Amino acid sequence: MNREEAVKAIVEESGYWDVIVIGGGATGLGVGVDAASRGYRTLLLEQHDFAKGTSSRSTKLIHGGVRYLRQGNISLVLEALRERGLLIRNAPHLVMNQAFIVPNYEWWDGPFYGAGLKVYDLLAGKLGLGPSRHLSKEETLKRIPTLEPKRLRGGVIYHDGQFDDSRLAVNLAQTMNDQGGLPINYMQVTDLIRSGGMIDGVLVRDMEKGFDHRIQGRVVINATGVFTDNILKMENPESRSIITPSQGIHLVLDKEFLPGDSAIMVPQTADGRVLFAVPWHDRVVVGTTDTPLAEAELEPKPLEEEIQFLLDHAALYLSRDPGRKDVKSVFAGLRPLVKAKDVESTASISRDHSLVVSKSGLVTITGGKWTTYRKMAEETVDQALLVAGLEEREAVTRDLRIHGWQKDIDFNDPLHLYGSDAVHIKELIKEDPGLGERLHPDLPYIKAEVVWAVREEMARSVEDVLARRSRALLLDARASLDMAPEVARLMARELRRDVAWQRAQVEAYRELAAAYILG
Repeated sequence: MNREEAVKAIVEESGYWDVIVIGGGATGLGVGVDAASRGYRTLLLEQHDFAKGTSSRSTKLIHGGVRYLRQGNISLVLEALRERGLLIRNAPHLVMNQAFIVPNYEWWDGPFYGAGLKVYDLLAGKLGLGPSRHLSKEETLKRIPTLEPKRLRGGVIYHDGQFDDSRLAVNLAQTMNDQGGLPINYMQVTDLIRSGGMIDGVLVRDMEKGFDHRIQGRVVINATGVFTDNILKMENPESRSIITPSQGIHLVLDKEFLPGDSAIMVPQTADGRVLFAVPWHDRVVVGTTDTPLAEAELEPKPLEEEIQFLLDHAALYLSRDPGRKDVKSVFAGLRPLVKAKDVESTASISRDHSLVVSKSGLVTITGGKWTTYRKMAEETVDQALLVAGLEEREAVTRDLRIHGWQKDIDFNDPLHLYGSDAVHIKELIKEDPGLGERLHPDLPYIKAEVVWAVREEMARSVEDVLARRSRALLLDARASLDMAPEVARLMARELRRDVAWQRAQVEAYRELAAAYILG
């Protein structure tokens, strides 16, 4: 993907796009891939960077949702389990089987959760990742030696999926591009165009170059997550808000807090949510919270009470209590929950998605989660075709291999996340051996990845590289600060930027990263 070429294609296009997608998170990218792979001329517009918001701040799980099973939402669990199986098949370089253990501290925990997880296995069917079973106290501690042993009776092991969210987002943008679509970042929609009372396109502003442009489309799809209401109010200033933003935060700890390959899942915490401690990129991700917010922000900040909540709950289940000094990074994300009447808390709102078509033909898709992004996209495009009056074509994404797909994955290779693109990154190193050098001794990232991110993944800022093309900001915020000057230098060479640009980028990144570090 090349942003300069994408801008040129947009400016030179005088006709209609079949489908215009607003939003470059999981949902928007899924819609873009679905529409493009069916052969429709598809344009995706993202105001910042791909997966800048919620879609890069998840718990890193592709899962059916054990909590929804507890709520009796069988249809949502069944759909999610099917989609989990398809995603592991279509993106094996990014999605993998993860063993989870539910520790049992009460006599009834084992039978209760054991029976529930057997139902989980049955619902997964042939797309299951492994059978659940009971573990003795000894087996449980062997798998998770840092689990709190006091009153531990045993555990139940089951299997779900784990992934790298922003890497999948980048690969979906590339997949869309491979299928003939045009995804572009830093292109903000500032208004909707009407013709005869119907939405006929969008006005956009190039956030990098500063120019405005008018783009026409047969159908416009609003897939902007927590910013859904902003687009709805462009369509109708009197429209009521339909989104309740809910914040979830995660703490990232050193691997020593959870050695081995198994994750911990606690089915219910004090606020009614599931607590996870998950191995991820040689670190441990602990989450999450559920805090209602009045307004959505592009860069949400963790609240002090949320941080303490996770530290306190982690201490209940780990033999070594983590403190603030042990936190490598803390990050916050916002869930776009669709408003419902008479609910007491966001924890009780369904995470299922909502698809709405306004009188002017604007198609809005919101809610949902990463696991079901593909199915949401398929339903959205099916509806959009009716609005646009386009020839109906069947979806093909069920069996569509996502960019980077590779049959045999060596998960010990730090470049395995790039899948089939890893060979091209290694070729860069052959041409310039210096690009094989690490950017920081505590993280696996090398200089060649920065070059690749700029040339092929539309990275435009130091933040793009350190937060989403690599995951340095989330894995070790302080280490990522040390990497910023060299990343800026490498990017400046590729983008033909001057020293002033480098300094400005590093300073902007320092301000951003400060919120990820606990003082």
